[in-house]
Amino acid sequence: MGRGRVQMKRIENPVHRQVTFCKRRAGLLKKAKELSVLCDAEIGVVIFSAHGKLYELATKWTMQELIERYGKYTGGPPADEPMVEPMDAKKEIEMLKQEIEILQKGPRYMFGGGCEYMSLNELLVLEKHLEIWINHIRSTKMDIMFQEIQMLRNKGS
Repeated sequence: MGRGRVQMKRIENPVHRQVTFCKRRAGLLKKAKELSVLCDAEIGVVIFSAHGKLYELATKWTMQELIERYGKYTGGPPADEPMVEPMDAKKEIEMLKQEIEILQKGPRYMFGGGCEYMSLNELLVLEKHLEIWINHIRSTKMDIMFQEIQMLRNKGS
């Protein structure tokens, strides 16, 4: 008997999300190795976790060699050339000041404390941050509910 379809949406509980990530990552890497062996394919897989940890698999060659080969094949820049210029400190400071200003302006705008209007870009930035905060709040709420359920189960046992 099958398990049924898995609904494709973000797993809200961080513990369940991490367990699923580890299992699926291992399965994906295993399948890539099998495909490489069975079909004599050259495969490179790069995975960044939510915490920024890097997981990679390169069959036959190193990941750097695969990336260089991919760049030559697609006509992209060579891997030894930097693709993104680092921002100088003054520009980065100015950008961060603007973001802080927008984030401080948001609550004033929402609660009617300021008479100024927000531009479309400012509203989009505020919306992005609100979505991040809502996801964080939901995740925390699910953690607390999960802990309370576990506590109630332990009392019932």
